[in-house]
Amino acid sequence: MKKKVEILAPAKDLIHGIAAINSGADAVYVGAPQFGARSNATNSIEDVAALVQYAHLYNVPVFVVLNTILYDNELETCRQLIWKLYDIGVDALIIQDMAIMEMDLPPIILHASTQANNRDADKMKFLADAGIKRVVLARELNLHQIKEISTATDVELEFFVTGALCVSFSGNCYMSVANGERSANRGSCAQNCRLPYNLIDGHGETLIKSTHLLSIKDFDVSNEIPNLVEAGVCSFKIEGRLKDIVYVKNNVSYLRQKLDAFLEDNDKYTKASSGKCTYTFDSALNRTFNRGYTDYFVNERHDTIGSWESPKSKGQYIGKLIKTIGNAYQIENGDLLNNGDGLCYINENNEAEGIYVNKAENGLAYPNVLKEIKDGTFIYRNNDAAFIKIVEREDSAVRKISTSLLLFENETGFELLATDEDGNMSTVHLVHPKEQTKNNQSIEENIKTQLAKTGFTPYTADEITIQFTDNWFLPISKINEMRRTVYEQLSETRLKNYKREERKIEKTTHPYPETKLDFMYNVSNKLARKFYERHGVTEIEKAFELQWDPGKSRVMTTKYCIKYELAKCPKYHKDTMETKLKEPLVLKQGELEYKLKFNCKPCEMEIWEKDAEFEIEEN
Repeated sequence: MKKKVEILAPAKDLIHGIAAINSGADAVYVGAPQFGARSNATNSIEDVAALVQYAHLYNVPVFVVLNTILYDNELETCRQLIWKLYDIGVDALIIQDMAIMEMDLPPIILHASTQANNRDADKMKFLADAGIKRVVLARELNLHQIKEISTATDVELEFFVTGALCVSFSGNCYMSVANGERSANRGSCAQNCRLPYNLIDGHGETLIKSTHLLSIKDFDVSNEIPNLVEAGVCSFKIEGRLKDIVYVKNNVSYLRQKLDAFLEDNDKYTKASSGKCTYTFDSALNRTFNRGYTDYFVNERHDTIGSWESPKSKGQYIGKLIKTIGNAYQIENGDLLNNGDGLCYINENNEAEGIYVNKAENGLAYPNVLKEIKDGTFIYRNNDAAFIKIVEREDSAVRKISTSLLLFENETGFELLATDEDGNMSTVHLVHPKEQTKNNQSIEENIKTQLAKTGFTPYTADEITIQFTDNWFLPISKINEMRRTVYEQLSETRLKNYKREERKIEKTTHPYPETKLDFMYNVSNKLARKFYERHGVTEIEKAFELQWDPGKSRVMTTKYCIKYELAKCPKYHKDTMETKLKEPLVLKQGELEYKLKFNCKPCEMEIWEKDAEFEIEEN
């Protein structure tokens, strides 16, 4: 039996979720009224229920994100919410807090969020044995590590494929809390990593001024889909529950076509949902929000990954500025530009600046404000007005389920049988006298024409067969009525036949791979503590949010390394590096100040508050 491979799309709300499904998503993930790690992407129970109804028609499961850490006074509210989500047909929950594993739950499937420290095989095997069906892998992993996890356990593996990257290990960023008590683990990340910083060395000298030193490019491993599938990944996740509908449709349609090309004539893997999509636009990842792209560490550490000029969207490269002519810019490939486009370039101070194109004509771009730009400057388009206008249309991405129709006669009249691509069937009976057509002429083609008019239904009639013993007459109104009814019934049948997988969590006692947990395990309530203690953990620190020691805490651990970005890494640049950097290196932004600690053996960088004390590793 072929293994299913899915594209998992973000849904900010019901409208975004429907758009993702129409664009080809095999599954969608969405926030509930509470407890999602994007506090600005919540949804009512009623809207989630409506999304479930629409999704299940295409055999698309809906996952609800409950991935914040929970406080004791929230546990019962969360438990009740889970029951409501189960009752409306939600397929799975994406969780971080192990307190949920201790609750009296319905038999709903649980997925471990990337915030649950999903970075090594031992912990993944533990979660699988505890009842977790799927883990969302940490983005920092490489192909070898993913394969190692896949070999160690049969738990389903989900991996991000496109979208923004959190510079910190997922779930281990505490900058927001330390700088204003807004917890990223509680859905309110302040994105301190996207701020500009000065870099100061151990001599007190400023090496770099006002640069976005912690901002990194966006993720794109779409070209690695075949390798990732072979490594064990079954679900490819698009980041972006706060992104606009054009981003969602563009990313989903791009990956749909990419994955379909891989699955075509594949004897091991198959598509995970029903229906086929058509598009009125040519998707490309660089045509919607992006900071430039990196494959991060999937293929080990190679290129630099920083997006230092700006944390905002860079967009699609258009060409170099040839020259300024009067009040307009002549740009390579300027004929690609349209009225209303937004352009981006990096100025001589290495800062990103923007231009709004009032008019694009004869290869010239007339901006709203003429700025002095050096000839040869690279010009990017970060707002493609014509593309956005096309993609925003509801009919720019349409998804249809293939059916065959058979119209035949019976003793009392006629029957119309619809059979869909998944084998579901619906039959409509029409009591009607059998009368020959005028002149005994066949109207078979006219009947087929009417039956093919599936319009706004989720179906296409790809094969239509008429089985009459004579040239019977049927009024167009009756043909249309039969067609409408048979498809309405087919939708009801599809929803009735949809099989939601269920699994009851049984409490286990197998040992957790660690016996001591520090604050990075985000234990913030009595049930999570009970869970770990039952599995042999003897020492448990409180979550950072409950024990923050101002001025002295480690607020981030990351595989991203500023030394590497500066070509000053003692491991990778030993032969080309003329001088070492004097440590400790310090990041400073206004009153905010952080020390950097470099752990070269595991190839990690830590960010500490300014009063922290630690030993500098000698290399």
